[in-house]
Amino acid sequence: MIKVMFVCHGNICRSPMAEFVFCHMVKERGLSDKIYIASSATSREEIGNPVHHGTRRKLQQVGISCDGKTAVQLTKKDYEMYDYIICMETYNIRNVLRIIGEDKYKKVYRLLDFSTRPREIADPWYTGNFDETYDDILEGCVGLLEHILRKHKIY
Repeated sequence: MIKVMFVCHGNICRSPMAEFVFCHMVKERGLSDKIYIASSATSREEIGNPVHHGTRRKLQQVGISCDGKTAVQLTKKDYEMYDYIICMETYNIRNVLRIIGEDKYKKVYRLLDFSTRPREIADPWYTGNFDETYDDILEGCVGLLEHILRKHKIY
């Protein structure tokens, strides 16, 4: 089973949005038994808090539930457990490396590195634009899924 961990600063906006969008895509393709998906934070600020209302609202608009999700923090052990540590921006990568140490197995990426236009995903906590964040996350998730299917020969 391929294991994917999405990571952002607080695990209440971008990373849970990516987690549930990717879960939805994987489920629609009948691959839930082949790909395991989770999300976490690099900080402790929001631990135990539910998904941000802007993310919940955007996911509801597209028919995806994130019920029951609360923020958790990435741990050093997660690096050994997951095949992909997918960050929303370079700042998240720096903080992930502070937690895990060296990325000796090259598991840490930005989500939009899997798109045709690699870039950062803006934090809607600051921008207020959950639609733009969703569009960027969807673009990255499509590319990530294609990459995983191709690289791991999942059909």
